[in-house]
Amino acid sequence: MDRRPPLVLAVAVVILALAAVPAGAAPGASAEARAEHQRIIDFWTPARMKTAIPRAAERPLPPRAPNAKPEKPGGGTATVTGASWTKGGTVRTSVGKVFFTLGTTNYTCSGSVTADTRSDYSLVLTAAHCAYDEAADIFATNWMFIPDYQSAPTRTCEKTTYGCWTADALVVHRGWADEESLTAKATQHDFAFAVVGPGGKSGVPSQLDAAVKPFPISFAAVGQGTRVYAFGYPAEGKYKGSKLIYCAGPVGFDAWNADETYSLACNMTGGSSGGPWFSDFDEDTGSGTQISLNSYGYTGVKAMFGPMFGDPTRVVYEAANEVTSDFIAG
Repeated sequence: MDRRPPLVLAVAVVILALAAVPAGAAPGASAEARAEHQRIIDFWTPARMKTAIPRAAERPLPPRAPNAKPEKPGGGTATVTGASWTKGGTVRTSVGKVFFTLGTTNYTCSGSVTADTRSDYSLVLTAAHCAYDEAADIFATNWMFIPDYQSAPTRTCEKTTYGCWTADALVVHRGWADEESLTAKATQHDFAFAVVGPGGKSGVPSQLDAAVKPFPISFAAVGQGTRVYAFGYPAEGKYKGSKLIYCAGPVGFDAWNADETYSLACNMTGGSSGGPWFSDFDEDTGSGTQISLNSYGYTGVKAMFGPMFGDPTRVVYEAANEVTSDFIAG
């Protein structure tokens, strides 16, 4: 693993270096890391952000497939299949929009800040297809995260509410990277973590998890019928990519996928990929525990599907708490 040694700098050098630190980048970051952070920030011009394509993962509907619609809600609890989140709380600030490049194409996805065990980096949870192209065997580049995008949906980092953070490393599971298409195995491993260094903007804490509150994550599956909430920034169809949208209802399982992944009644579209799913969600505080994410859909089916977090997710998470360069775990 590539481990970055701590920097030992004389006071005079620190003072000189401060003048060269880009807005929002902490002086503790290496010169190389600061330069790469600024390069990515500069890459995302308003024109590139405007024309970035919403990333989506869609599977063909198998012939004679069983009915895989999620279970209907019980106990009088309403199902929400796609509505703007207006209540604020942690989910408003800590779920955000992702911009990245795969090959020569620029894309958008969604992501959320995840609790970590590091002091010098923060973690962002997203979908693997928003970090690595399994068909081309390449990691994404120019990877950038904007928390609380809805509060100030601009195309300039300094004008957003908290600023922007860029990835020093992207971590995916081999169960995703070794597949050449959206196979059943790939759908079960469609999760990734971005390791982000100092970022933000002037006047905002440079560590992402100091600027906004991170979410806890669980590696245990939830039972059928558990009420879950899904969030993201969809940008196709009736959605324009500037609003935080959510779905809520009882979770089911994808019968087309041998019940190996979750299903949820939801009409979010491309761009919502990577947005988190929560159990034990409190609408008043906007907080909950991450248990899955927006992964894929089927043509003509108004539902969202997501991987079950488990031991493979834990392996990727633990690697993300160690590495400082792109890594395939598992």
